[in-house]
Order: sequence, then C-alpha cells, then structure tokens
Amino acid sequence: MPFDIARINEVIHGRVRLGIMTLLVARGGIEFKALRDFLSLTDGNLSTHLRKLEDAGYIVQEKTFVGRKPLTSIALTETGRVAFLQYLDAMRVLLRDEDGIRDQLDES
Repeated sequence: MPFDIARINEVIHGRVRLGIMTLLVARGGIEFKALRDFLSLTDGNLSTHLRKLEDAGYIVQEKTFVGRKPLTSIALTETGRVAFLQYLDAMRVLLRDEDGIRDQLDES
C-alpha cells in the first residue's frame, strides 16, 4: 500500500511550526522572546505561527507580567504532544516506504 500523504500533519509540517513543536517537546515550555530569538523570527511572524498551533489545540500561551513587563510563556498541550508523536510516526513510515515510492515513480 502506498504512503498516504494525508497522514502528514500540515499544521506541524511547516518549517517554523516544526521548529516550535520540536523545541517545546525538548524543553517543555519556553518564553516568547527566547523562542523568537532562537528561531530568528519577528514578533509578528512568530505570533502568526503560534496562533495556528494554538487554534489546533497544540499549545497554550500564558500572558503574565513580571513587574510591569509582559511575559508570554508557551507550553505544549497533551493534544500537541500526541500530534507531534503522530507526525514523527508518519515521517518514519514515509522514510521506510522509500522503495514503494520509487516503484510508483518508475511506473509513472
């Protein structure tokens, strides 16, 4: 059976969102500014990607204040953790199915 491309989670698969999810899995949580700096993004660009992940239920953002300065912390949800593991499984299947993909390309 050929690999089903629909198994790849498009919310996670984008380069920036994959980086965000990977960091959150590795660290458990991260502050907005640290994430922005690590990924070399603008505030607006990072916010857009975080909103997509939050809308999917993969992350939560907590906004607090330290003194008078705003602080946004981002954490992975259980749904996000499961989605990320499913994404990795789909990629493993795709990599294992390399011969099947070659066969399909040869038939085209």
